[in-house]
Amino acid sequence: MGKKKVKKQGKNWRKFWKLGIDEFNTQFLGVSKDGNLTATEGYHVYDLSRLAIKYGTPLQIVFPFIIEDRLKDLIGYFQAYMKIYGYKGKFYYHYPMKVNQNKEFILPILSEGGNLEVTSANELWIVKKLWEGEKFNSKIRVLCNGPKTDQYLDLIEELRGKGMNIIPIIEGWEEIDRLSKYKGDTGIRVDLDIKADTHWDKKFDRFGLSEKDVLSLGKMKNLKIMHYHLGSQIKTQKSILDGIKHAFSIYVQLQKIHPSLDTLDIGGGFGVPYEKKKFYTAKGVSSKMIKILKNLSDKAGIRHPNLAVEWGQYIVAPSQITIYKVISKKYIPKANAKAWYVIDGSFINDLKDTWTIHQRWHTIPLNNMHGPFKTVWFAGSTCDSDDKYTAGGNYILMPKIPEGEDQYVAFLDTGAYQDSLSSHHCLLSEPAKIIASDGMTQIIRKRETAESIGKLFGWNGEHK
Repeated sequence: MGKKKVKKQGKNWRKFWKLGIDEFNTQFLGVSKDGNLTATEGYHVYDLSRLAIKYGTPLQIVFPFIIEDRLKDLIGYFQAYMKIYGYKGKFYYHYPMKVNQNKEFILPILSEGGNLEVTSANELWIVKKLWEGEKFNSKIRVLCNGPKTDQYLDLIEELRGKGMNIIPIIEGWEEIDRLSKYKGDTGIRVDLDIKADTHWDKKFDRFGLSEKDVLSLGKMKNLKIMHYHLGSQIKTQKSILDGIKHAFSIYVQLQKIHPSLDTLDIGGGFGVPYEKKKFYTAKGVSSKMIKILKNLSDKAGIRHPNLAVEWGQYIVAPSQITIYKVISKKYIPKANAKAWYVIDGSFINDLKDTWTIHQRWHTIPLNNMHGPFKTVWFAGSTCDSDDKYTAGGNYILMPKIPEGEDQYVAFLDTGAYQDSLSSHHCLLSEPAKIIASDGMTQIIRKRETAESIGKLFGWNGEHK
């Protein structure tokens, strides 16, 4: 009898591109047999390459189910560990609207019981419209951070008068006089004297009051929340937990002066594994946070504080993918990358953090995911030498473009900040935006025309 032939197994392309992994926020992504990137929502599968062809590029695809699932999971983690450890405080999730103010991001958060946080009168105006349109009920709470103009303070008082559960957070000394007379609950922001491993340079901080100033405040009957913020994209679990321990020491002292204080708001900054390397998880951190707060509270002999978090980037970043088409390629001599792949969009305009904070992205091909490959850098379509993405000077692995075919590329985790920071350098259009939900897709932002962009710059018609 001859030897039995063993069928050779193909490469695991899903694993190769770091897809289908919960810790990397790619659990909903996969690779089709044709070598295209796919997204799975329940029993629905979206072929993203086909969507790019159908709607054209540049293109942003939003998946509301990801926002809903992540928020449900996060709330579930905290509530479960509070029960396990016998923690008596309540948990509140507040979505910071500055992360992404698009309706398609905010409504799924409200539908899952998320609360809101705003930083300007204009963001609060959106909340007013939601309130008047009965888009959320009176149980949802709104925190108001940021410097308070008279317009901002007037709107806060107007909405409180209409029954909204709205809490202004004192940002500076100039706000204390007016907010000490506020008829509802208030909070105060503390500039913690502690360093964290984060993008944010804490050496010179302009936010909140110092620890000394906060503890010197006269008694306020309606002070309910002590708020702090360590920074953006906190890199280590240790920084988060050290911040909580230090903040609690201030909280205990502050509560002796203001007995009404019952909530610790740790702000935002929870990181996203953009580079798809080993990273801390919300499940692991939430367990440690509750355990630490319970032990510290019991030791201090005070009631367990309610806990609020404002992890916006964590919730919404993975819910959007930005797609471009490669429109030309240029050979690069003597570099880590062998060629420039020029895209039909702009990093300076569409993915601003690439330029401003040198953000690295999980970048993968949308089609031809089976290879063969070459090392490349990406260049945007503006006439600006900084409009590029080089993965920090390393390289990006991309398919060699077959003759006569179009090559598309996907940038993952683009749902946080990029829209509100976007611009029109060289008057390039913003990407079109579609929403993918329940197996269906629809356009929620059409691709801009030259005329529509021109109007933004005053070119409304004929000019003599």
